[in-house]
Amino acid sequence: MRRLLWVAVGVGLTVVVIRKAGDLADRYAPPGARQAAGALAQASTVARGAKAEFLAAMREREEQLRHDLVGDVDVEALREERARHRAASPAPTRRQRAAARGWADQPTEDPEDDANVPYSFF
Repeated sequence: MRRLLWVAVGVGLTVVVIRKAGDLADRYAPPGARQAAGALAQASTVARGAKAEFLAAMREREEQLRHDLVGDVDVEALREERARHRAASPAPTRRQRAAARGWADQPTEDPEDDANVPYSFF
């Protein structure tokens, strides 16, 4: 019960503060300030609507491009098939890929004279 009482007190105080702030704004704000604030709110609403339309058009275009690229293929089925294929044949390690190129077993060249190096890590 106490919590409900304090919630009611908080709501009542909020209403009073909002009304007093509105009266103060009317009294001390320059004429037309409320209309400017209303215009700003309207512009914000228009911007949100434009953003929603843009995102909807972007999703539609993305679906169209995906259809043109892939066709009527089920993309999720392709992803599952790729995952099964990768699980069946494990990917080669970096060492194995480098060995396949033929340069992994060759020794690296080390400069013999460190005096010619403009910097040193030691």
